[in-house]
Amino acid sequence: MDEEYDVIVLGTGLKECILSGLLSVDGLKVLHMDRNDYYGGECASLNLVQLWKRFRGDDKPPAHLGSSRDYNVDMVPKFMMANGTLVRVLIHTDVTKYLYFKAVDGSFVYNKGKVHKVPATDMEALKSPLMGLFEKRRARKFFIYVQDYNESDPKTHEGMDLRRVTTRELIAKYGLDDNTVDFIGHALALHRDDRYLDEPALETVKRMKLYAESLARFQGGSPYIYPLYGLGELPQAFARLSAVYGGTYMLNKPECKVEFNDEGKVIGVTSEGETARCTKVVCDPSYLPNKVRKVGKVARAIAIMSHPIPNTNDSHSVQVILPQKQLGRRSDMYLFCCSYSHNVAPKGKFIAFVSTEAETDHPETELKPGIDLLGPVEEIFFDIYDRYEPVNEPSLDNCFISTSYDATTHFESTVVDVLNMYTLITGKVLDLSVDLSAASAAEE
Repeated sequence: MDEEYDVIVLGTGLKECILSGLLSVDGLKVLHMDRNDYYGGECASLNLVQLWKRFRGDDKPPAHLGSSRDYNVDMVPKFMMANGTLVRVLIHTDVTKYLYFKAVDGSFVYNKGKVHKVPATDMEALKSPLMGLFEKRRARKFFIYVQDYNESDPKTHEGMDLRRVTTRELIAKYGLDDNTVDFIGHALALHRDDRYLDEPALETVKRMKLYAESLARFQGGSPYIYPLYGLGELPQAFARLSAVYGGTYMLNKPECKVEFNDEGKVIGVTSEGETARCTKVVCDPSYLPNKVRKVGKVARAIAIMSHPIPNTNDSHSVQVILPQKQLGRRSDMYLFCCSYSHNVAPKGKFIAFVSTEAETDHPETELKPGIDLLGPVEEIFFDIYDRYEPVNEPSLDNCFISTSYDATTHFESTVVDVLNMYTLITGKVLDLSVDLSAASAAEE
């Protein structure tokens, strides 16, 4: 271990693994360590025994739930947009050859007390019970505008510069009501709160296009895909990738103390009395607690069930978004469900998550609107964890710290953090113009 590396990565969470893979592919010499004896850090995937140990201490899981090793319960479950940035990163690094994806069955939104399929195209808008007859026609016109919009072709802009026009102004032009705006902003464009309404509309239009293109990709009921056996496969796939490029992985390394010189710059990492030298450190907030600040907390519930979420067309995998306005909250709530069809539970079992940015210290009460949609559950666990973001200046100390995972059940915000970190570390922007068909191994 007493060697010189370009970068030392601490923690095998998803963000750290992606960065480690990208930097290895770039030809940097990378050492990747984790204080745990398993991959994944905060986003580990647990079997039933590990899940019980984490939430119930010494209790043992009941036999009727089936074999422990048939469960892969992701601690930070997130679906991937089929044409989204994460999939492009996976293809760019060729890590897709170690993974099998499968389309997610359904994408739903909570509106006026009911769960509805998210309409994503002009044709679906006409059929959706979310809107009345006249509103459907207005929504259809708006969807057609978005589908036809091409940033480099002014003829499709209808005289509006979406870099200047706000989302609120664009929507006003089509006369859409608040209810429609709610599902477009939160379930299609995947905004987490309503600030986007007063920001330039281009970002929202791009997000809506990404949703529609991803939906068309697998011809399924949703724009999302998910790896078979869950997200726990991702860190391991990146570890294999890193090894191919000469990177070194070490698990079960206690303390991992980052060492600095007199000017406060990183010079290495010490574990078990040995110091590996480096000029840059990449890590999650837990490795450098004095360089991060708490910015919020996530409340979540994990439930084991024997049925799909009701009113989701028997979807074996599904995301339901509950927009903040529908619940009288300041942030959205998310439902994520996966099952034996993605090999994350034994046959007939479903795993559901409810998560949100916590606004109180009582997850049971706060998550109730989401839990009420699940129907009967066999087991349920509650958890609340703090979210941190870095406050250091990487140009001064050469420490690149990721932000904690948010409550969303899709990857779009996670991968933005990774790409920003990549640019800070390397000084270049990752080229993600890849052949998207390389990740279609999922099709049955």
